[in-house]
Formats: sequence, C-alpha cells, structure tokens
Amino acid sequence: MISPRPAPARRFTGWHMLAILLGMFGTIIAVNFVMARFAVGTFGGTVVDNSYVASQKFNRWLAEARAQEALGWKLDVTVDHSRTVRIATRSPMGPLYAATIDAVATHPLGRAPEQKLHFVNVGGGAFASQQPLPEGRWLLRIGVREGRSTARFDDQVGA
Repeated sequence: MISPRPAPARRFTGWHMLAILLGMFGTIIAVNFVMARFAVGTFGGTVVDNSYVASQKFNRWLAEARAQEALGWKLDVTVDHSRTVRIATRSPMGPLYAATIDAVATHPLGRAPEQKLHFVNVGGGAFASQQPLPEGRWLLRIGVREGRSTARFDDQVGA
C-alpha cells in the first residue's frame, strides 16, 4: 500500500518575516502611545513649582508642623447625604468652640475646578460647609484658626 504524499509545506519568505515584525512592533508602539496618553491626561500637576524655594522654606515648615502637633487638634471630616462637608473638632481641652475654618477642595486628578469652602459653626465644636461639594472624591486642604493658633489639615472625602 502506498502512503499518501504529504502536502508541500509553504515556504517562509521575507514577506512573512516583514508581517511578523510589523505586527509585533506595531502592537508595542500602539500600547506605548495609549499609555503615554493616559499618563499625560491624568497627571494633576507639580508637587512644588520651584524646588529651590521649597528647600529654603523646609525648616520653617518643620517648625510649623511641630507647633501644630503640640496643639493636639484633631478633625473628624465627613460628607452628609446633601453633600455638605461636616467637621467635628477636638483638642486636649475639648472641642474648638470658637474656631474659624476654611477649606479648598481639589479633585485628585484635576478634572474639576477647585471649590472654596467656608464653614459655619453649628455648635458643640462642629462646623458645616455653607455650600455643598459636588459628587466624587475630593482632597481637602483645611485651615483652622482659634485665637492665635492655626493648623492645617489634609483629608479626603467622597467615593
């Protein structure tokens, strides 16, 4: 019995190699462009505008941080169902009844404009923002003053 002859194998030509190389490098380049676009589109900005100036202020910032730590102030920051930011204050002596609080809300990716928040005292060392915060996740830079003492806090709210 005669066995059937196998079909002749297709030759691997230069065109095949060109197609493989173009497909491989084309995929790599396309992925790099997409990732670069995402990186540039979601970068929120610089940490400091001028690193030399920041380095000159560093020791003062450390002294301010130590002074704030000595105050022992704590904040509990929440957002209620109406998107009002609520802040409860605590200190070693009790709530901060006469404090003044202001904050700036920044979107983490810079996709929404900053929101300046002003707070009213609602009693018992608690404060509520006068305007609601838009939906989403927000980073808050909170400034608290009571008498001659000041403190700055960073917190995040939303989901």
